[in-house]
Amino acid sequence: MAPSKGRRQPPSAEELEERNTVGINKETVTNTTSTDYPGNYPDEEHAWDKEYFRQNFKVQWHQNEQFEAQFSLIGVDASIANAFRRILIAEIPSLAIETVYVNNNTSVIQDEVLAHRLGLIPFTGSKKGIREYMTFWRKPGEGEDSYATTFDNNTVSLKLAAKCTHRKDAPKDSRDPHELYENAHVYARDITFEPLGGQPKYFSGDDAIRPVNPDILIAKLRPGQEIDIDMHMHKGFGWDHAKYSPVATASYRLMPTIRITAPILGADAEKFAACFMPGVIALEPVTRQEARALGSGYEGHEGEMKAVVKDPMRDTVSREALRHPEFEGKVKLGRRRDHFIFSIESAGQWDSDELFLEAVRILKKKAGALRPQVTNMVYAF
Repeated sequence: MAPSKGRRQPPSAEELEERNTVGINKETVTNTTSTDYPGNYPDEEHAWDKEYFRQNFKVQWHQNEQFEAQFSLIGVDASIANAFRRILIAEIPSLAIETVYVNNNTSVIQDEVLAHRLGLIPFTGSKKGIREYMTFWRKPGEGEDSYATTFDNNTVSLKLAAKCTHRKDAPKDSRDPHELYENAHVYARDITFEPLGGQPKYFSGDDAIRPVNPDILIAKLRPGQEIDIDMHMHKGFGWDHAKYSPVATASYRLMPTIRITAPILGADAEKFAACFMPGVIALEPVTRQEARALGSGYEGHEGEMKAVVKDPMRDTVSREALRHPEFEGKVKLGRRRDHFIFSIESAGQWDSDELFLEAVRILKKKAGALRPQVTNMVYAF
């Protein structure tokens, strides 16, 4: 390749925007590979710079509730966004039922299925107790007593005891099991917490260990059937089992971009808006200034409804607009490569915004552990 003559002109804002956009076409996806690294463009320096990152990185919160949060990470690489997602799912510890001791189970649900259902019930309690007081339980070694490693600071004891009986005062013509039987349905709220040792100091009153949702159905019983179970809850990670994951969902998507490159008016504008999710495209009247501006494409259409982009974040990038010939050449769809819209749904032990901050802390700790190893590797060569 012959060397370039003279210094290349710096890229325009339009070119930079094009580089940072994944193209969504009718049947293909283009510009998917990252290009912001040294040597990719002649006479351009793209080495990572902390100050440049500081200026361009943004966090925008769209929703921040106790169990659900949505926010945007802007100005980061996909590898960083995916690292946060994986940490949220698998590397933030939480409590879950691990060991189930079945004393009696005459319900129609098999012991192993019942134990699995119990393990997936999310619990909550004192944040300080769960995060600081509770430590990780070690499985007893060969020859050790089954309770040799069980202590009040690594095990939470739970009890579920329910027996179905006939209600003496039940209406004779009723067919409702809730009216006919006592304990016809066993719910998560029927699980009781049995504090051990120093646990009452952290887990009492409103801070007691309890199900996040007390109305989770565990089993249905009929007269003569009984469930008598003891359970041990331990601390664990999602990489070991999904029941330890602190999130119900943790996902991200790229910010959609919609560019209307030519006027879309009247009935076409209404059809165009129907191609997207509600709220993405709005209809507005053509103003007098637009109708009088030469080359705007709106000449002579004053007052007629036109399609405009209102909220691209609502878009699901379905490509429906690209299927219709009347919109050909009038719209460009894409996604911002460095704009990640995160959605976090907490399982209950952590607030949704706390989860992201904890993921940042864990990633920072990982980077701190990796740094001296990279430094030693460089010096070795």
